[in-house]
Amino acid sequence: MILNRIITTIILLFLPTLSWAQEQSASFDQQVNEVFASSTGWFVSLIFAPLPGTSFPWIVLWLVVAASVFTLYFGFIQIRAFSHAISLVKGDYSDPNDAGEVSHFQALATALSGTVGLGNIAGVAVAVGIGGPGATFWMILAGLLGMASKFTECTLGVKYRNEYDDGTVSGGPMYYMTKGFKERGLPGGAILAVLFAIFTIGGALGGGNMFQANQAHAQLLGITGGEASFLSGNGWLTGLILAGIVFLVIVGGIKSIANVTEKVVPFMGVLYVGAALVILLVNYDMIGWAFGQIFAGAFTGLGVAGGLVGALIQGFKRAAFSNEAGVGSAAIAHSAVRTKEPVTEGVVSLLEPFIDTVVICTMTALVITISGVLVIDPATGLYMLEGSSIKTVDGSSGVSLTSAAFGSALSWFPYILAVAVVLFAFSTMISWSYYGLKAWTYLVGEGKTKETIFKVIFCIFIVIGAAAQLGAVIDFSDAMIFAMAVVNITALYFLMPIVKREMKSYFDRLKSGEIVKFKQ
Repeated sequence: MILNRIITTIILLFLPTLSWAQEQSASFDQQVNEVFASSTGWFVSLIFAPLPGTSFPWIVLWLVVAASVFTLYFGFIQIRAFSHAISLVKGDYSDPNDAGEVSHFQALATALSGTVGLGNIAGVAVAVGIGGPGATFWMILAGLLGMASKFTECTLGVKYRNEYDDGTVSGGPMYYMTKGFKERGLPGGAILAVLFAIFTIGGALGGGNMFQANQAHAQLLGITGGEASFLSGNGWLTGLILAGIVFLVIVGGIKSIANVTEKVVPFMGVLYVGAALVILLVNYDMIGWAFGQIFAGAFTGLGVAGGLVGALIQGFKRAAFSNEAGVGSAAIAHSAVRTKEPVTEGVVSLLEPFIDTVVICTMTALVITISGVLVIDPATGLYMLEGSSIKTVDGSSGVSLTSAAFGSALSWFPYILAVAVVLFAFSTMISWSYYGLKAWTYLVGEGKTKETIFKVIFCIFIVIGAAAQLGAVIDFSDAMIFAMAVVNITALYFLMPIVKREMKSYFDRLKSGEIVKFKQ
């Protein structure tokens, strides 16, 4: 029955000109939502459940506490190794003869393309909308702490990766859970690895695929006439085009993905941050005031909903959901790097939360704060956008707020935003295709045919995601992404002594001159 429904859905997606097909497709969306909501709602509720008596999701606390522990345990490695990270990304210590498939910069770009996305545009806007400007302070703090989590997981990812005779590699939490636990004589590593792989596949097909395609289609609708657009009701067309482009990239493996991300990520980053800088420069006299609002809101609260607790919750939540520090996904991408020193890629990965959260998310928050599009409703104390209270983490509300903020200074920004969203969605999909692929091959084994099967499945889900409105499915896949963090951080606690040993050895050899620059 389930197989028949899947086949029927695919047929309906490719026959949009028939009215009965569209009606049946809508009916199927509703049926799938109902089935998923009833059968997986408990899992979604469990992962995102708030701590007793608060609105603070326990999974966010799980991520932030881990980041704090790693920060202290590794002696604030994110500060001590920051300049060295830049040297590594520049290629100063890169030996082209080392095992691996991509450069430090390409690995960083691939991992960044999986995290820089709608969270930086819509999520930050909602965080500021609910928690006030003060949420930005806690968002930055959580981003800085998260740098230590990335260091831990990415160092392990390279240390325990599989290197094959053809020059390809496979790495990530699945491998350090099995090999690392075995090395320390600990049980349960294989069970954790299987769980992580299953969660990764689910997250890749949903949050890293269907949701991205769906939001890209929504943005294209917005700039082509909305309901009057030729794309209205034809999400399959957007999905088909995206799927074709994505397949052309991912069919070539991580080298092809990295070649694209190293160009797309800098471009979309410069595009978005550049627009933000224009607004900040135009309003340079208000930058000091904006930071004052951020600090005041972080500790004293601006408005009823934006008090200290509200700002802290929203800031930590946004950072955790944006940079995925501790989730383990980035360790899969970073494992493909060309290096013989695991710590080097751990150090490079420090830059990821910094760029994603501290730079890009903060830019968004500053523009929103300076633009003045947020006001406080005197009746409720909630922050308002044009008379409408932003009460939930709703992607469309967040995009509307960001668009209004940028549009207040740049009337043409909605078009830039649409390009940014499509690029963010595209880059996220190709990165998550690799994460899902490596989890897939861990479960079913390596091989070209097995890899191709997953890549085709992934692209089919792009079409479904762009054409359907499967809200419950997306909620479930998001929950699976953060379930990855539960398994991953559990493993990191047991394996962090190995990382500390590797770190000490590497920096001792760097200090003594045993490790020298390859590129003078």
